Amino acid sequence: MSTTSSNPAYDIALQSVAPGRWTTFAAPEWRNPGGGLWGGYALGLCVRALEAEPEATGEVLSMTLTYAAGLPSGELDVRTRRLRQGGSIGVWEVELRPQGVEEVGVHGMLTMARRPPTAPFAFATLPQAPSPDQLPSPDHPAGPLHFGASAFERRTLDGFPPKPGGDSRSLAWVRPRNGVWDKALLAMVTDNSAPRAMYALDRVMTTTLSLTAYLHASVEQIAALGDDFILIECEGRVGGGGASDERSSYWSRDGRLLATSEQLAWYRQAPPPVPE
Repeated sequence: MSTTSSNPAYDIALQSVAPGRWTTFAAPEWRNPGGGLWGGYALGLCVRALEAEPEATGEVLSMTLTYAAGLPSGELDVRTRRLRQGGSIGVWEVELRPQGVEEVGVHGMLTMARRPPTAPFAFATLPQAPSPDQLPSPDHPAGPLHFGASAFERRTLDGFPPKPGGDSRSLAWVRPRNGVWDKALLAMVTDNSAPRAMYALDRVMTTTLSLTAYLHASVEQIAALGDDFILIECEGRVGGGGASDERSSYWSRDGRLLATSEQLAWYRQAPPPVPE
């Protein structure tokens, strides 16, 4: 059985080979400059796998991914396992690995939930930011888009890579390039901001160790966004001993908090260039 997303911004086919076992093809457009797949791809793939899982109930509410090793583009094996199912809450494990390899590349723990009608409340407020229409659309003269730029248009006052300074906070408007928002794309965008070590140090090389995303918005609330911009508020607090943190919030234009995330990254500095 093959399950294909109906969202053209993130189209993926999952081929069922056994209960809890799937294969998929990760296109080379999802690679980082270093060659491995962009971390956001794994987030979206985990959501898609549970959307295709016939035993899963509800929608993804939270997810924690551990990036044990880089995933290459090409054929991947996906394994899903239900750990517990209650009346409203289910806990699932998802493993991603290159096809034919036993060692896990990315391990995910995901909470699924039915969303009952409850009285809403909010303490957080949308930060002040220029309208996305007042910000330039980025140009990509270097050729094909990779590592998330193929899925999302990003408008911000910050350049890339960021320049080291005294503040790690950034604001950016982001929207899908080729389709509309859904649960998988909201998960993917939680790994769309530049590593915070780049706001402190020159010549940084970095990779994600773990990322936890909380997807507060329901499927219906996400669908109501269409292909509109959402605002990403991101900041880092501390780095040292090779590890740095990052936390982010994701807002609709009308002030709804759609998602939040926490990330731990591994970083090191490249040596300075040798003078000629």
